Amino acid sequence: MTTFNSIISDYTAQVDAQLEAILPAASGPAEQLFSAMRYSTFNGGKRVRPALCFAAAEAVASSDSNTAKVAAAVEMIHAYSLIHDDLPAMDNDDLRRGKPTCHIQFGEATAILAGDGLQSLAFQQLTELSDIPPQISVELVGILSRLGGCSGMVAGQAIDLAATATALDLQQLKTMHAHKTGALIEASVVMSALATAQASEEQLAALKKFSRAIGLAFQIQDDILDVESSTEQLGKQQGSDANNQKSTYTSILGLEQARSEAAALYQQSMQALDIFADKADSLRAIADFIIKRNH
Repeated sequence: MTTFNSIISDYTAQVDAQLEAILPAASGPAEQLFSAMRYSTFNGGKRVRPALCFAAAEAVASSDSNTAKVAAAVEMIHAYSLIHDDLPAMDNDDLRRGKPTCHIQFGEATAILAGDGLQSLAFQQLTELSDIPPQISVELVGILSRLGGCSGMVAGQAIDLAATATALDLQQLKTMHAHKTGALIEASVVMSALATAQASEEQLAALKKFSRAIGLAFQIQDDILDVESSTEQLGKQQGSDANNQKSTYTSILGLEQARSEAAALYQQSMQALDIFADKADSLRAIADFIIKRNH
């Protein structure tokens, strides 16, 4: 039986090796910057997005060195977003994965630059794919630009900041999280499938349905954990959403209905994978982890 624990160590080793290859060594005149970039990238993250990259490629065809590069690009965008998200001007968090946040460890200016550097490296990584049609490389850059930027994650963060201390309705909350959290999860799945150069339109449509459902379920589970888990389990300050006066699924729906909503989305994600049969077992295992995790 394919389980999250049985696949994550292999996927993590592959993406970590690729990140090690592209991240600058922590030396030279910009040593502080490069140290901050490495600190924030290798700080014990679950590597869910890279895992989705490998699993999606394997659902369509097989994973390869290009999959590792796509996974590294997505993870660097994710790491940069967390650095900036934690800044005093944003969520003002001092803990991330149980460690001091980047700006606490290295100062605000270096943290901002570390995020900038990681974002640039992500796009550089997409220019270094091998044996792939140029139009697919361009499409991958376009997807990450859109879903990591103004049509996705960055817009979601802006909506989140504007909504602080404002009561959102459920549809507004879904829109915010589809951008802030779901977009990069969709990018992980779709980009890696495309990078195989073997994905059909039917397969890509199914993977989009899967990623959108599980991306929203991911955020609902985050909101549940912010209420139920401890700071030690979460690796960040428990109750930070309530402290920052943010609308969440639990504040709008209550815990039980939030759980029901997450379970329904999980079922939708599973149905979307039917066309892949057992080739999507790794995607199913990751979705199962997302809905059952406690951190």
